[in-house]
Amino acid sequence: MGLLLPLVLYAYNAYSLQTIAKKTKTKDAWLAWIPLVNLYLITRIAKKSGWWVLLLIIPLVNLVFLGIIWWDIAKMRNKPGWVGILMAVPFLNFVAIGILAYTD
Repeated sequence: MGLLLPLVLYAYNAYSLQTIAKKTKTKDAWLAWIPLVNLYLITRIAKKSGWWVLLLIIPLVNLVFLGIIWWDIAKMRNKPGWVGILMAVPFLNFVAIGILAYTD
């Protein structure tokens, strides 16, 4: 159970990110399944430069830039920006990514 739950949650997040990429017509949606490379995918979904990935690996700085990116992703999906900000809240991030991926 200790190994199964993290794998299920990772698969849920990766599939949801892949779904968001497809719905926003972002190429290479399969990148959602590769750890760290999926950061590049979220910058592409948000229409940010690939250089933003460097900002996402700097501790504390990444919190601000992830908030900006997920806000933009929510806007790309025609959702309020605050739904993207929920990605920073533990446990609510699973609900937020589901809203962004599976609602129209």
